[in-house]
Amino acid sequence: MKRVAILISGSGSNMVALAESMVGYHPARPCLVLSNVPGAGGLAKAEAMGIDTAVVDHRPFGKDREAFEAALIERIDRAAPDIICLAGFMRILTPVFITHYAGRMLNIHPSLLPKYKGLNTHARAIAAGDEEAGCSVHEVTAELDGGPVLGQARVSIAPDDTAETLAKRVLPMEHRLYPEVLARFATGDRTPISLR
Repeated sequence: MKRVAILISGSGSNMVALAESMVGYHPARPCLVLSNVPGAGGLAKAEAMGIDTAVVDHRPFGKDREAFEAALIERIDRAAPDIICLAGFMRILTPVFITHYAGRMLNIHPSLLPKYKGLNTHARAIAAGDEEAGCSVHEVTAELDGGPVLGQARVSIAPDDTAETLAKRVLPMEHRLYPEVLARFATGDRTPISLR
């Protein structure tokens, strides 16, 4: 049974989808939900689900990302996870952190990678005139949103879509895709999957 630490910064909707998927027969179990934001909505949700929670606030560290990440690693390693899932964790991680968890860390990104790395993905897809948008789960490497893609889910872009309406349609697909990829990843299966 693989142990999973889930890192969040906000409401934790993808964290909830992951944790709920791990109830019953599943090759993994959540061992920690950690946020860099004290009071993040997802922490209360995790506590209500009986999952250990922790906060490592990035603000006291100022611009010292290495010191923040050292504290982050210390707290994560205390939970002894096999897999790290980034689920709306809004901090760019340094190569030191990424190397420490190399081959064990997943992230979900709201675009069809390699398109639209970074922020404002839905607005950029609409502005480009794309017919489809979606989300991707990928292994985390030192390149931002650049690791091997393990799964994608697609939705059509409607002519009257805004970034907000598109995001609302993509989010339920994130909640389907991430748990499926995690279940496969926990068994060592890295074969990419595609959902519609």
